[in-house]
Amino acid sequence: MAILLYKWLWAASCILFAPAGKSVAPAEVHPLYISVTEINHNNTDKTIEISCKIFTDDFEKGISEVLKKHVDLSKPANQEEANKLVAEYITRHLQLRADNRDLKYEFVGFERERDVIWSYFQVSGVPNPPKTITVKNSILYETYDSQINMMHVTVSGKRKSYKVSNPKPDASFEF
Repeated sequence: MAILLYKWLWAASCILFAPAGKSVAPAEVHPLYISVTEINHNNTDKTIEISCKIFTDDFEKGISEVLKKHVDLSKPANQEEANKLVAEYITRHLQLRADNRDLKYEFVGFERERDVIWSYFQVSGVPNPPKTITVKNSILYETYDSQINMMHVTVSGKRKSYKVSNPKPDASFEF
């Protein structure tokens, strides 16, 4: 319930602070569907660290629709099964390339923070900072037509951001 309230409050604030002269009819108000993916090259550990932040209710719905399994990520009855489902879902919907090389990442874990799930992944053996990172991020695209996925990529202390929205999942970052 708190998640829906949070989303509606966010949407309402967008309406209240809309530019003058632009009104939004109540029928046009709808929940916001957004995820945030952080990708960071860790030069010390020679890894790429990936974290995905997704609203819990949206993530559970996406897993249920795509993987045909119900899961309660807030209080999983079976943590091992929940880990498997989170890892499988993200692996299907997030592909990475660095300098034209496909990156295979490993699931580290996930945790709940208020109304969102943070899932963590890591790519080992990346000795040099990549010059190019290409991302295909289709998280929740099958679930929500209006899904937006924000991506923040950091290499050598330089951060770049990009937004993809359904149906276009591709982004490229040059460093």
